Amino acid sequence: MSAAPLLALEHVSKRFVRAPDLAGKIAKVLGADVRTEIVRAVDDVSLTVAKGEVVGLVGESGCGKSTLGRVVAHIHKPTEGRVLWRGRDTAGLSGAEARDAALKIQMIFQDPFASLNPRMKVAEIIGEAPYVHGLADRRGLDAYVADVMRRVGLDPSYRQRYPHQFSGGQRQRIGIARALAVQPEFVVCDEAVAALDVSIQAQVLNLFMELRRELDLTYLFISHDLGVVEHLSDRVVIMYLGRVVETAPTEALFAEPAHPYTRGLLSAVPRLTSRKTAFRSVEGEIPSPLNPPPGCHFHPRCPHAMERCRIEAPVLKEVAPGRTAACHLHD
Repeated sequence: MSAAPLLALEHVSKRFVRAPDLAGKIAKVLGADVRTEIVRAVDDVSLTVAKGEVVGLVGESGCGKSTLGRVVAHIHKPTEGRVLWRGRDTAGLSGAEARDAALKIQMIFQDPFASLNPRMKVAEIIGEAPYVHGLADRRGLDAYVADVMRRVGLDPSYRQRYPHQFSGGQRQRIGIARALAVQPEFVVCDEAVAALDVSIQAQVLNLFMELRRELDLTYLFISHDLGVVEHLSDRVVIMYLGRVVETAPTEALFAEPAHPYTRGLLSAVPRLTSRKTAFRSVEGEIPSPLNPPPGCHFHPRCPHAMERCRIEAPVLKEVAPGRTAACHLHD
């Protein structure tokens, strides 16, 4: 891995604003307290990913990890902050440079059926982007698609079939092939195995590792499954309600988590080495991003919360070499 990050996020925030609809406007005129809703999906996130690295992004549903992945993949523009690709702000790129940055970062989505156009044949799904962007001409496109399909473990003779004619695991491989067809360097995997059976999950995870070695890929692997993240990742980033609360090398994080939220997540993971452990999930539910708690977002659920936590948001800071945590307990 190189010292300079391939991708860097600097104080990235993403908010979604929903103004009152017609009924809400009428209710407001009549005196009701109707306000514009602002969802703070991602809140001041900074992180780096080195070339060749696999970074696992973990958190409960609704914590903003998928939104962050879409910001990285240029599907959403950040409301604030910068996304740097090879040290350059992607917002300032134009022309061929902007196109190259967009192609070099691809995304694989959670639902392999919903993310594929049911009216397109597999050959079209995989071959459309490389043809449009000049990576394959019309004469060589069929062979190009067949080669990509073989690389992900699909039979090229099925390329004239539609997505509904494949199993869930095969459809996910089609999604992987579509991403690889434009020769990316960085792949965002958004819960890419969550919708698959356990046996199929293992096959797809092994495929990800093979592709990493063969194509020198870099991954941002988004998941709520800590077992999968532990198996795949070099480093783990923990998110809670739009904020990063801890980052650490995988082995160090699983051995000694530094943040109470991380400890709560790990306490719910079954281990073969301990038979009589009482597994407990994090108590309570994640608050709404429409109205996050003041101070530390985690304080309503934290067993170590103190008065300071209810007022002051902790800063993400280094707590050990290569490790950061956002918790007042480390002051």
